[in-house]
Amino acid sequence: MESLLIHPDSPEQLKTVKAVLKALKVQFEPQPEKLPPHVIEGFERSIKQYEAGQSISFEEFKEKHMFKK
Repeated sequence: MESLLIHPDSPEQLKTVKAVLKALKVQFEPQPEKLPPHVIEGFERSIKQYEAGQSISFEEFKEKHMFKK
């Protein structure tokens, strides 16, 4: 038998699909969404920078990047 991978566009669609599958007594396994490798690498790089003391406060960030004059 083949399997299906379903991509609902909203929480409502996901809820409806699950309800239909349950009503039809179709077994399914919820799978958490995985982040792309480049996103995980970015998180890891940021954590290492923070641990090395390479960070600034939010106030410093706002002054540097948001309120340029």
